[in-house]
Amino acid sequence: MSDVIQEIAEFFQEAGHAHHQAYIETDGADPDWPIWYAEYMVEKLNTLLNASFTKSELVYLLITMERDLASNAPGANWPQYYGRYLAERYL
Repeated sequence: MSDVIQEIAEFFQEAGHAHHQAYIETDGADPDWPIWYAEYMVEKLNTLLNASFTKSELVYLLITMERDLASNAPGANWPQYYGRYLAERYL
């Protein structure tokens, strides 16, 4: 499972970089970031997790993970945290 967690974490890092590039004029600031990430990530995450998230479900999960991280592990490596969070629930 650790290989999948790492692959998901790396995909989140890739998405973070792509998001920052898409919003370079605002230094990556995007209040609707979960919508952008869901669009970018839904197909590959479904493949990695053998899941069938809709974009809306993934938006919900992204918001949930962000809040969970802020409450339970502030300052943690967010891509690793998100990767573990998803793998523990969907693998």
